Amino acid sequence: MRPILLTRSILLLVLVASSSAQARGEYEPLVRPIMLSEHPADSTHSVYVKGQVITTLRFERPVDPGKTKMIGWEGRLEPLAVVRNKVILEPIRDLHQDEGIPLVVTLVDGTEIPFLVKPPWNKRDSEWPPILDQQLDVFKDRDSYVSMYAALKDALKKNDKLTEENERYRKEENSVDHALATLLANGEVKKTPFRFVAASRPKDPDMDMVVKVYSGPGKAAATVTLTNTSYGDTWEFADARLTHDLTSYTKRPFALRLTNATIVPGQSGTIAIVADKSAFEHEGQLVDLALQIFRSDGNLQVLVQMDRTLIRQ
Repeated sequence: MRPILLTRSILLLVLVASSSAQARGEYEPLVRPIMLSEHPADSTHSVYVKGQVITTLRFERPVDPGKTKMIGWEGRLEPLAVVRNKVILEPIRDLHQDEGIPLVVTLVDGTEIPFLVKPPWNKRDSEWPPILDQQLDVFKDRDSYVSMYAALKDALKKNDKLTEENERYRKEENSVDHALATLLANGEVKKTPFRFVAASRPKDPDMDMVVKVYSGPGKAAATVTLTNTSYGDTWEFADARLTHDLTSYTKRPFALRLTNATIVPGQSGTIAIVADKSAFEHEGQLVDLALQIFRSDGNLQVLVQMDRTLIRQ
């Protein structure tokens, strides 16, 4: 065991992650259908874009380029491009979370369709939150074959996702690691086989954080306790990733439990993860892993090194 080195590495990594608030590096481009609603309250649709990534809006009818306009796009997006029935958006940079650029697309038949161009990954915007829109297929005629086919594909995709989630929940009910993560999240460390190794209190202007790592027989664990100290801003959990290094998009398996996915000002919540020895194995040997916790705006809240020496034989 190397407790002194381990403690030092945790302190350094957590501080760097907290101060820089690194943006989430993984995006999942989507081809998403939109059915236009006749209800005025549902008339404006969101388009989720990322800097230097092209997003295409495709319509059933040709677009009138002279009457298709954006407001306040200068310095944030390249000039709007219209090619027959397609509108092409290319942001110059990532938009800030509070930025929204109005876009009105006018078809040759005079139909005006309003959009709001926004940054990716805001979980509160939709039941089906896109991470990044690669292409939007916009349908006006709900009864057309193409529109109904797109709606069917979308429904099947959502059904597959729900089926996958239900299977995952079923497995978690019988998982020892998830049970251990639940105990850790609730502060019942003594009921687990884990030993406390090191702790850190990283600095964040809006969040009081306490990070702890634990060593176990054939397993390792970590807890992150967050107390929202901001004035009015609600913190929302988005994702947790355990990877070999920060550039890897391959998630290592682990059990996750959290007491609060949403933390209002003055409230606290704990995130606990438990990883089996197999998660640390790479090409026949044990390696260090990086635990990353992302908040709902897509930024990295905290980064913790899961040292391979946490695994007790």
